[in-house]
Amino acid sequence: MTAWNTVCSITRRVTATVLICTYNRVERLVETLDSLRRQEGVPDRWDVLIVDNNSTDRTAETVQSCAAGFPVPLRYVLERQQGKSHALNTGLGLTASDLVIFTDDDVRLTPGWLRAAMDALQNDPRIDYVGGPVRPIWGAPAPAWFPATASNLWGTVAVLDYGSEEFEFEARRRVPLGANMAVRRRLVEQAGGFSPAFGRRGAALLGQEQAEFFYRTRRLGARGRYVPAMAVEHHVPASRLTRRYFRRWWWWKGVSRSRLHALHPYTDTGVQLDSTPRVLGVPRFVLGELLEHSRKAIAAWLRGRSCEAAEQEMLLIYSMAYAVESCREFLDHRGPASHAVAQRLLKKFT
Repeated sequence: MTAWNTVCSITRRVTATVLICTYNRVERLVETLDSLRRQEGVPDRWDVLIVDNNSTDRTAETVQSCAAGFPVPLRYVLERQQGKSHALNTGLGLTASDLVIFTDDDVRLTPGWLRAAMDALQNDPRIDYVGGPVRPIWGAPAPAWFPATASNLWGTVAVLDYGSEEFEFEARRRVPLGANMAVRRRLVEQAGGFSPAFGRRGAALLGQEQAEFFYRTRRLGARGRYVPAMAVEHHVPASRLTRRYFRRWWWWKGVSRSRLHALHPYTDTGVQLDSTPRVLGVPRFVLGELLEHSRKAIAAWLRGRSCEAAEQEMLLIYSMAYAVESCREFLDHRGPASHAVAQRLLKKFT
């Protein structure tokens, strides 16, 4: 691990650290840092930490160049162990601030973003974390089947907008996106960091590290708030606006969620999975969802409702992946012969 700090000696303790993990997105990262320079109404007791997860572009040199005239300390660390969870945990280990504010290397931060995040946490000690809207910067026109209003499909391209009113995440069984959230340091110390088992690796779209983190925080009784003023804009590449990408993303979400529920056996809606009837390891209600999403997808397609048909198709793929992964884990635990069957089953569908 390699690190440097652009300020040789920081004598005062900062209140908040903006943590950004990056990988081969130096041009987008510069745009993110430029929007950080323009934050309005923020006290000077904050800094920025960039965790470079093995970039092969000019990330290190560029961050060092940006740091020279940056309004607050801008730190850099190289984390060689690949995976976003590893990068996040490295950043957390190098942060002693009361507040850790997470964003990504491909966003533009609105001028009041940092102030809104800090105010929300500093003004209400009962709140442990906050998150806000993530609005799209389209790399190409959105496809006709992508809904203009809030939908399950929005999360595929990391877009989120719960409206203009604040609310408690737990009341609506929601969580913020990792591209736009702030957490009290004490909550991280209580719950632990991010699990590499759920982080993205290689070409697979395995995910859910944030979801798994919030499963743990909620067991501790943590409370979060949606803050509409804490807004960011996120680049959505044209390559992600295809049916193929959506199908892959929803498949891997199903795989990830099955693994998540093996560790935390209850769903967002409160279903206790350890007491749910199963068929070859697959929760019986998931088999019902396969039929329901199939029926709704066909009905929507016949009526020409492209957005509804796309949403039901992706939910069907999610349920299929969840079922396949649940069955694979069940067969894995039945012995070598069943393990071979499980591997052939997984290979067939992936």
